[in-house]
Amino acid sequence: MKVLITGAGGFVGRNLRLALSERKDVEVVAYDSGHDVSQLPGMLRGVDFVFHLAGVNRPQDPKEFASGNFELTRSLCDAVVAEMEVSGRKIPVVLTSSIQAERDNPYGQSKRAAEQAVFAAAEQHGFAAHVFRLPNVFGKWCRPNYNSAVATFCHNIARGLPIEVRDAAAPLTLVYIDDLVARFIELLDGADASVDASGFETVTPCYSTTVGEVADLIARFKESRKTLLTERVGTGLVRALYSTYVSYLPVEEFKYTVPQHADPRGVFVEMLRTPDSGQFSYFTAHPGITRGGHYHHSKTEKFLVIKGQARFKFRHMQTGETYELITNGDQAEIVETVPGWTHDITNIGQDEMVVMLWANEIFDRAKPDTFASPL
Repeated sequence: MKVLITGAGGFVGRNLRLALSERKDVEVVAYDSGHDVSQLPGMLRGVDFVFHLAGVNRPQDPKEFASGNFELTRSLCDAVVAEMEVSGRKIPVVLTSSIQAERDNPYGQSKRAAEQAVFAAAEQHGFAAHVFRLPNVFGKWCRPNYNSAVATFCHNIARGLPIEVRDAAAPLTLVYIDDLVARFIELLDGADASVDASGFETVTPCYSTTVGEVADLIARFKESRKTLLTERVGTGLVRALYSTYVSYLPVEEFKYTVPQHADPRGVFVEMLRTPDSGQFSYFTAHPGITRGGHYHHSKTEKFLVIKGQARFKFRHMQTGETYELITNGDQAEIVETVPGWTHDITNIGQDEMVVMLWANEIFDRAKPDTFASPL
């Protein structure tokens, strides 16, 4: 399948091109600012699908709105129709417009005219038109200090630069770039249109938040390297924003240090804390060293020996029942501590032992739920 992408060098275009490069059945023809509209007919030769992403939103001269949005789109539609007449094939067109098309200003007028050009050509010549009126799209590679508050916040906060929030309560509607690209590819693969009451193609999820909430959340992403307390970054808007924030880190920030506590037994390093699913850490122990010798009422832990050989010993605090087991770094075995059983771990090997540790709650010195009881 041969695909033409206009605006291929832009934010959305670069993300779409990367996703399509992962497929062996797609050949991409890239049209960007270095091309002229006169080249469109030749570039469309043999094309099966068009993603029209190119547009102008911050020109030096307002007249460029019309030429960069409406006139380019009209020329593209003419070239698509000409190619269809030669090849006899219908060529679907995806157009990315903007919710600003609802506004009666030069930019909005030009985007609205571009939409109408695509709809009119599609109706007259019978090809599929998928027109997206997009809100704020965010994600990796979006240009900061340009037209994306998310990109600006991520870029500046990652570098310790100030940000400006004029109205923290201002509503903000967001679409994540990966969700948009996924919808594009669904359409490329023949998915049915999914339009709203006005006939515009939709993408889900579409997040509703505020400028202040987004700025505060991104600031907490940066602070988490100090507190070790992560946000809930596994799903939804928080996941997408965190991925976006990390993509703006300068290369010198790709790594960071965490506190390391050392004593004659070895070291203990805490890696990550979660709001409601405990914390992750690791520790080392020299040969013959025993760690632990305590029990918990509610806290539970999971141990994974990464290197070395370990003996775990347990004793029931009520019945006195004992249990012992041995594991080592060659086995992917989790040892879980159980409330009401005192336990310890001893390095019975000849080399340093390294153990990963997860606890189901963040350690609270005021309420440690950890009571000494050597075995």
